[in-house]
Amino acid sequence: MLDPLIGLLYARRRELLALVLASALIFPLTGANSYLIYLVTLSFIMAISALGMNIILGYAGQFNLAHAGFMAIGAYAVGILTVDHRWGFWPAFLMAGPIAALFGFVGGVISLRLKGHFFAIFTLCVGYIIYLVIEKADELTHGTVGIIDIPAPTSIGPFAFDKPIPQYYLVLGFLLVALFLKHRIVSSLLGRAFIAVRNSEDLAQALGINLMRTKLIAFTLSTFYAGIAGGLYAGFVRFIGPAIALEGNTFELVMFILVGGIGTLFGPLLGTIALTILTESLQFLKEFRMVVFGPLLIALVLLSAAINLIIGSASAKWALLAPIFVPMFMLLGFSPELVQAAYRVGDSCTNIITPLMAYFPLILTFAQRYDREAGIGTMI
Repeated sequence: MLDPLIGLLYARRRELLALVLASALIFPLTGANSYLIYLVTLSFIMAISALGMNIILGYAGQFNLAHAGFMAIGAYAVGILTVDHRWGFWPAFLMAGPIAALFGFVGGVISLRLKGHFFAIFTLCVGYIIYLVIEKADELTHGTVGIIDIPAPTSIGPFAFDKPIPQYYLVLGFLLVALFLKHRIVSSLLGRAFIAVRNSEDLAQALGINLMRTKLIAFTLSTFYAGIAGGLYAGFVRFIGPAIALEGNTFELVMFILVGGIGTLFGPLLGTIALTILTESLQFLKEFRMVVFGPLLIALVLLSAAINLIIGSASAKWALLAPIFVPMFMLLGFSPELVQAAYRVGDSCTNIITPLMAYFPLILTFAQRYDREAGIGTMI
């Protein structure tokens, strides 16, 4: 029943992209307050990191749990070079991506010899090692104190980036470049090789694809994205600490990808914006916010899987619907009345929700496995 609508949207994909871009460009001019602009800008930075993780997870099918650690490497590269060595922001930022990619290349050469759960567990250990090095190497990383007073991006000609709105447009520009490059990558023969490895390593090898080289390229590209996001994060927040490398941040990125759509172009962006705004909208609930957030997150994951089941893998153009909701989340946010109503429902059903939360990892596993079996690849 949805196929005609999906086909129409696919035929109008260029107009949809133009609408999304126009919405993003006018967003700061709609009277949004500084905090909302800050929030959306931060979600754009996390979306760049999620785009990188989606390359190794969604397209190459390798579950890298050290992604937040490589984002921390990019952030600390900017922090150390600017604060300790008095570099300018832009020269230091240009080093963030390559440094993270270099560490990613070395880590990938070692870790990609493993497969499946063993690879995921190994990268989890790698991420924790990165965290420990950052925390304990006081002379290099300032230890638990962190690095403060990181300079903001300096002016480029007449364009200054010392206020929220210019910073928003700067990060938006990097996000658009990251999306374009990812689109070019996954549309190329290299991207097809990623998908082939994800679907069946044995079949890909039989077709002549070098498994190690292909996975290593995906791993290095994903860490390059993480380093760029980390560099932007350091210049935007202007303070970094060891906590940025914790595995919890990696799982947040996984959550963004799963909710938005694993193995899709715009899915990580949609998931990041939606869940960032949802999390902030629930802050007024304080310690009870997870009572609402947990069930809503489960519903989003199940809805994503249900949509894929309804439409089918042959009509995987569903990802084109994702950009439609991005300006909606950006311009409207979540209604406080809706959130409060959800809280009342969740509070009355606590005894039912609590045991369901124990099955959340199984739901994530199902969603990831289904998307992989569905063969979701490039959407545009």
